[in-house]
Amino acid sequence: MVLFTLSISSAAKALALLSITCPSAVAAACTREALLAAANSYIAAQTAGNPSSLALAPTNFTYQENNKPLSIARGVLSQPLKIDLARSTADTTACASYTMLISSTGAKPYVLATQIRHLGNDTSSIALIDTIAATTGSLFFNATKTLGYIRNETWSPLPPESRPSRDLLRKFGDAYLDMWTDAAAADSIAWGTACERVEGSSLTRPCGASLPRGGSKTNNGDRRYVIDETVGSVDVLCSFDALGSLPDSHEIRVEDGRVRYVHTITV
Repeated sequence: MVLFTLSISSAAKALALLSITCPSAVAAACTREALLAAANSYIAAQTAGNPSSLALAPTNFTYQENNKPLSIARGVLSQPLKIDLARSTADTTACASYTMLISSTGAKPYVLATQIRHLGNDTSSIALIDTIAATTGSLFFNATKTLGYIRNETWSPLPPESRPSRDLLRKFGDAYLDMWTDAAAADSIAWGTACERVEGSSLTRPCGASLPRGGSKTNNGDRRYVIDETVGSVDVLCSFDALGSLPDSHEIRVEDGRVRYVHTITV
């Protein structure tokens, strides 16, 4: 394992440069099936606490936890966890996946939000594992309550004719994170009448109620996206700077053009 400490924005620039200078590196298709297979290998590795079982890129691999580069041997991925819930989405455009894991019954509870990225559409190896790891002491943390709210949600694929566009999903993801700085952002989001918002272990129903309306002068930055039109979801990992540079994940599912679920994981 080689620890690589480029910032996420620098890594993205490197990926773009590779696509220009070495077209053959991005010629292969990045498939949903391959992305989900890689995500499943991550779930197995986290269950065992054994990152050596993963097909990590031999060079330029990054492990990042709570917005900071970290040796994978020191991260939560090297701790075996009893997984009570695992769910993954796939972004074939960015060649990335997002996985939510909840471990509520082990020695130390966790709720994890992980984005996995692959270099040059090559899903045979993992270039980046980017995890937000919430545990006891994190904002609104109670893994048992979170599991109780989320385990019965429906995340099946949407009919092709009703899938939201990539642009709409990103728009809603950005608007949600902009609510703390832009008083008009909340009204730019189409909220479903049955929408549920789970922030840590805090449930709000309908999720369009009690929304922030600006107030902070600091934008939530360092946004990293995984967008899956098939299930109508966007996950954004970020630095929640409006509240003090907190490592954060916001995931949204959209059904029939309106927000159905919101999940936030904040450290």
